[in-house]
Amino acid sequence: MKKTILLVEDERSIADALIFSLEEEQYKTIWVELGEDALECIKKRDIDLILLDVGLPDINGFELCKKIKAEVDLPVIFLTARKEEVDKIIGLEIGADDYVTKPFSLRELTSRIKILINRYERIHESEKNNITPVREGGCLIDSNKKTISYFDNELELTRYEYLILKILIENANRVYSRAELMNHVWDEPDKSFDRAVDTHIKTIRSKLKKIRPDVKPIKTHHGLGYSFIASEMKK
Repeated sequence: MKKTILLVEDERSIADALIFSLEEEQYKTIWVELGEDALECIKKRDIDLILLDVGLPDINGFELCKKIKAEVDLPVIFLTARKEEVDKIIGLEIGADDYVTKPFSLRELTSRIKILINRYERIHESEKNNITPVREGGCLIDSNKKTISYFDNELELTRYEYLILKILIENANRVYSRAELMNHVWDEPDKSFDRAVDTHIKTIRSKLKKIRPDVKPIKTHHGLGYSFIASEMKK
């Protein structure tokens, strides 16, 4: 069965080129120009991946990504002309899976699409076969629902935040370097940057602190990486 790509792009010339290239690769493409139309589409259609332009006329692509991720667990690739690193960090913080700047290689883009779709399928299949919740101190990981609860409060996590925190909790007290975390979480870690891990750790800590400001379970090991300290959860 053909995989379906939702393309959210308001520039017709770019959309036409992408649709042609995707159809050549045997993908079915649904094209919308507005963010609101994209939200309606994901409610009514079975989508496998979303290509999302940051500069839409009705809503900022970053805000739209937040709304999409709150509704469905789908891979999202940003399409943008912005090359500043700060934008990349913002994109990663809100749950984007990849980030491609214009102009881009259609061949490279379709390759990334294939990798992400396969990755999500593997994760979903693995989680279907692993439905027993994992408890560690004050944390509860439900791999079937892809949620983590912290002192009985379900955390609102992006995909990267969920995967990073899951690894740390399941391997409590073990120190993971940035490179190790990237190899576990990212499909193409060599194309990402070390600051991405630091950014996600920062936002995870912020979310944990809102629930229990007196507990600091994620420890920084300077020059080494990060670990989840199980003993902290007993406080």
